[in-house]
Amino acid sequence: MLENEITITVDAADRRGKLDPVWGYFGYDEPNYTYAPGGKKLLKELAALSGAPVYVRTHNLLTSGDGTPSLKWGSTGVYSEDGSGHPVYDWTIIDRIFDAYHESGIRPLVEIGFMPEALSTRPQPYRHHWPEGNLWTGWAYPPKDYARWSELIYNWASHVVNRYGRPEVETWLWEVWNEPDIGYWQGTPDEYCRLHDYSAAAVRRALPGAIIGGPHTTGGGGEYLRGFLNHCSRGTNAATGGTGSPLDYIAFHPKGSTRFVDGHVRMSLGNHLKNVARNLEVIASLPEWRSMPIVLGESDPEGCAACAAVTYPENGYRNGPMYAAYTAAALAGTLELAEKYGVSIRGIVTWAFEFEDQPYFAGFRSLSTNGIAKPILNLFRMLGRMGAERVALESSGATTADLVAVESVREQAVVDGIAALDDRRLTVLVWRYHDDDIPIPDASIAFSVVHLPARVAHLRHFRIDQTHSNAFRTWRELGSRDTPTAEEYAKLEAAGQLQRIDERRIPLENGRLEIRFPLPLHGVSLLELSWPLP
Repeated sequence: MLENEITITVDAADRRGKLDPVWGYFGYDEPNYTYAPGGKKLLKELAALSGAPVYVRTHNLLTSGDGTPSLKWGSTGVYSEDGSGHPVYDWTIIDRIFDAYHESGIRPLVEIGFMPEALSTRPQPYRHHWPEGNLWTGWAYPPKDYARWSELIYNWASHVVNRYGRPEVETWLWEVWNEPDIGYWQGTPDEYCRLHDYSAAAVRRALPGAIIGGPHTTGGGGEYLRGFLNHCSRGTNAATGGTGSPLDYIAFHPKGSTRFVDGHVRMSLGNHLKNVARNLEVIASLPEWRSMPIVLGESDPEGCAACAAVTYPENGYRNGPMYAAYTAAALAGTLELAEKYGVSIRGIVTWAFEFEDQPYFAGFRSLSTNGIAKPILNLFRMLGRMGAERVALESSGATTADLVAVESVREQAVVDGIAALDDRRLTVLVWRYHDDDIPIPDASIAFSVVHLPARVAHLRHFRIDQTHSNAFRTWRELGSRDTPTAEEYAKLEAAGQLQRIDERRIPLENGRLEIRFPLPLHGVSLLELSWPLP
């Protein structure tokens, strides 16, 4: 074997079960960006990724305010009280958000939160001004009146059923609050269970078939998760007085971490997968819950989407291909751990969308910038092309998710992949990842497929790397300006598309295909092989 050579072999006859499109889930803090021009453009891009439904989760859907967004803030003003203290509902802004989803073909993962000012037990100060001051202001507190909270949720659920139709809303996912094990919830665990009971009962009163999940704890909140699941199985329901509480899927939030070390970004895929394993172990240990579908409600390299790389250099990975390679490796590791623990992943939410009225490539954790797709969006375009049934793939450059959870990826770069089959089409996603964003030589990939049922195959090879599917590079070549001309903007849009680096017909011998190609660090390749009817 040559130095730095990696062998990857796919067996097209070795079926490994269904490959569900668990990657088609996205989220963000600022709901008012949803109906902004860049938000609507991006929603259509996401809906077009594949034929599978795409789900979107947002914070601040019930937060008081006039809808003016800022970083880590949004509002809808749905609830207030008149001079006599009677509830007043106003669906104007929240309808703009959900209309944008509906018009794009997106399904909401409806986050029931946060607390309206008039219902908060500690309303003042209400609005935060992040990054200055305390983030956990009046919106993070329990309701002063659970009956009024319940009526708000019931009326909201009834409203969306009437507006969009019961069959449509029954496909949505619902959940209560966000990360109640940290400052997002300024109440006790028992108060959170009470909130879940009242919220779930209200949604089910309006929509008996609603799909309700939770608790969307952080990656480190395994024991909080255990307590919540015990409440849902055998605790006393505060809203009904019965035993247990509705739960149709389980959700938690694993994250990695980033640092700036010796002039470069260092990530921690190990921390990410350690969080995944910790929570899956809790779920698998509870027989009554281990068969329940699981949603990773935020699954990201670190924890602050609104912390731009221009201020936080450890987040500089976000504009380039490193984000794509990390996300591919985290996806594969998560699926491997789910198989180990015998549980089922329904969705993995990437907490990234777009930030309106911000400089180009400022380094927010986003899928696009000013309407220009970043390399990470091209990873999801690749994933949208994947087949529906996994087949065996072996790589000499792979390692196990268990080992990554302990050691992360600090020695040799990991080269691995996922292969999937459709009728007369094989798709293979291959990536090369290391925690450190440092220059190293390209790897030479000796790629082979066996047992293809054809004599000839049509190959299309797509690539994300420093020079392909990478509008950030083009932006820098154009002078890194925040006021591109129309011609320059068109170049940026073109550079942000998924780019093909090879296309040809390849004769097969006994159903075997062999090719070689270089793969740079943090490069991601999609190899798509198709063949005609016999």
